[in-house]
Amino acid sequence: MKILILGNGGREFSIARAILNEKEAHELFFMPGNGATSSLGTNLSIKDYNELAEYAKANEVDLTIVGPEAPLVDGVVDIFKSLGLTIFGPSKEAAKLEGSKVYMKNFLAKYNIPTARYIETSSIEDAFKFADTLNAPIVVKADGLCGGKGVIIAQNHDEAKVAISEMLSGKSFGDAGLKVIVEEFLDGYELSMFAVCDGEDYILLPAAQDHKRLKDNDEGPNTGGMGAYAPTPLVDEALYQKVKERIIRPTLDGMKKEGAPFEGVLFIGIMVVKGEAITLEFNVRFGDPECEILMPLMTSSVSDMFYKAATNRLGEIKVEFSNQYAVGVVMASENYPYSSSTPAEIIVDDVHHEEIAKYTHISYAGVSMIDGVLYADGGRVLVCVGIGDSIKQARDRAYMRCGQVHFAGKKLRTDIAYQVL
Repeated sequence: MKILILGNGGREFSIARAILNEKEAHELFFMPGNGATSSLGTNLSIKDYNELAEYAKANEVDLTIVGPEAPLVDGVVDIFKSLGLTIFGPSKEAAKLEGSKVYMKNFLAKYNIPTARYIETSSIEDAFKFADTLNAPIVVKADGLCGGKGVIIAQNHDEAKVAISEMLSGKSFGDAGLKVIVEEFLDGYELSMFAVCDGEDYILLPAAQDHKRLKDNDEGPNTGGMGAYAPTPLVDEALYQKVKERIIRPTLDGMKKEGAPFEGVLFIGIMVVKGEAITLEFNVRFGDPECEILMPLMTSSVSDMFYKAATNRLGEIKVEFSNQYAVGVVMASENYPYSSSTPAEIIVDDVHHEEIAKYTHISYAGVSMIDGVLYADGGRVLVCVGIGDSIKQARDRAYMRCGQVHFAGKKLRTDIAYQVL
């Protein structure tokens, strides 16, 4: 198949890598891709979605896979479908589950899907009043897309009020924060679950656990994610069943009733509180770095899963995973997540170690290629992935691979998967 992948991160690199490992030969295109995806396929620089759809049609692209949330919220799927193209991802209307946290929370309430107590408002007085009814910590969320940074966990009421004021004034997140959600803090452990959906059917993938904070022991600011592992033993069959019955099924049925059947990846951020699964948030695409660890665990065809989901035929296939574990460790640039960093040359040692060569790999994200040399561009630069028969073995291998990668200012956590180990 000819496959076009939208995005430029480690998530898109890992999807491409999994597709290229299949028995069938595929031709890959990326828009825009990154400095390393050019070794997997052809990078395109067509930013206009209408033009990109025309390109896909003219070049007989069989399947387009959308990685990040912004193109989905902007309606890229609707544009491609209007030309009769096969594309994996939700419509603009369905993407509101991530594009607006207010829409998402109100949807959860309407369809009785378990979630935290909350208020959505653009009134500073109402937000303050509700915050005063909650015990600290208090969660304050900006309504719109903020690149994974629009959630503040305030440790006391004063901090919560500062966060509310700065969001509603436009100071923190511009227009994305002009409506806020204030909600109760849930005390439990957080999980990432992903359901690949075709509007009617779905396939639930193994649960993963992400590490959001910058530093070891979950300290420092929230980031887009500094590492993840899967599957997590913190989920048993009973919890999977609760998620299916109380969250995924009512969401798919509800979205059909709303006239926006959900196709694509439903990413459910879950807080497990006393054995119950409570919905923290929905995203409408794979998490990053969770995608980087789920893709290498799939033993059935990745491209076929995306294609069948995009053509409403998920019921025809069985998605299979190996019984191993994967751990991914993110390497970020010097100033992440505060500001941009100076590009730095990346040097990866030649792997002579059989274990590293066989059971680890790198998914590249924030990188550029200049005269055949790979540079760390800033942000989250790459993910070192290790596979093993236990989480400890997978983690040890991931860190062995980290030891092979060098660039000025590199930063990483040393405790990925500590919750379970």
